[in-house]
Amino acid sequence: MSATPPPVSGDPALPPGRVSGPLPIPPADAGSPGDPAPEGFYRSRSGRLLPIVHEVSAGGLAVDLVGGQICAVIILRQGRSGRLEWLLPKGHVEAGETVAQAAAREVHEETGIECRPVRFLSSMDYWFSGTDRRVHKVVHHFLLEATGGELSVEGDPDHEARTAQWVGLGQLQQRLAFPAERRIAQLAMRLLKGRVP
Repeated sequence: MSATPPPVSGDPALPPGRVSGPLPIPPADAGSPGDPAPEGFYRSRSGRLLPIVHEVSAGGLAVDLVGGQICAVIILRQGRSGRLEWLLPKGHVEAGETVAQAAAREVHEETGIECRPVRFLSSMDYWFSGTDRRVHKVVHHFLLEATGGELSVEGDPDHEARTAQWVGLGQLQQRLAFPAERRIAQLAMRLLKGRVP
């Protein structure tokens, strides 16, 4: 793996993204399904109490010159709905690393491409429910420069990525599954305009 990337301007300093320890247990007097949820919990439509957890992830748009065209590496994974989706690589921030370091590590793990963060692009947050928790996730995206490696999803420890592919920047709007990631790709394109062939 490549050396630790230098600090990146605008790198948000945040705590690690993994939830550690057991999930909180709802209080005995949690009320009935129609009552507001106690602090730190979310009441589902069925009335079930789910603990709220906060997760921080990082990833982004790793770019390189491929066949004379500036391209970004994206991954294909199966989403929670079972649908196959093309996405920007990203994952949890580990203890002791900055979000920029996590972005470079996650791109490498999920795509095989080594890279260095160049610039912070954007953050987004969203909520979703799992079987045992309600999650508030914040994802920090970076523009990264590819420095080596070969396309491969074999290093993905979670085995979520099905394949990785270089895609021309102009094709990202049609390929990326989510509008927020398409906006991040547009931002990167504006930053790169006139700086690449």
